[in-house]
Amino acid sequence: QVQLVESGGGLVQAGESLRLSCAASGRTFSRYAMGWFRQAPGKEREFVAAISRSGGTTEYADSAKGRVTISRDNAKKAIYLQMRSLKPEDTAVYYCAARYDSLSYYLTEYAYWGQGTQVTVSS
Repeated sequence: QVQLVESGGGLVQAGESLRLSCAASGRTFSRYAMGWFRQAPGKEREFVAAISRSGGTTEYADSAKGRVTISRDNAKKAIYLQMRSLKPEDTAVYYCAARYDSLSYYLTEYAYWGQGTQVTVSS
């Protein structure tokens, strides 16, 4: 069982950066691949980035490549999402999620979810 709590969201202007954090509880955090997803108003939740259990493998949505970096610290039981050059279309609630074993692009394959953190990018 993993419990996840996101933080770090807020209101920023276009072009600025933001770093999201996700703190996990549970003794077996290092056995879970982790992902970041986002959901904009009126849209479906979509994949942003994922990271393997060791942190050695990462995957990004095309919209995130070059602007976003996912990382994790297994000792701190946390993952991070560094976002740069933010755009108004990045406005969404951002969720972290945990999946036992390997990483995935598909939200249905993640069993554990945080409550989300709002990111708003003004133009």
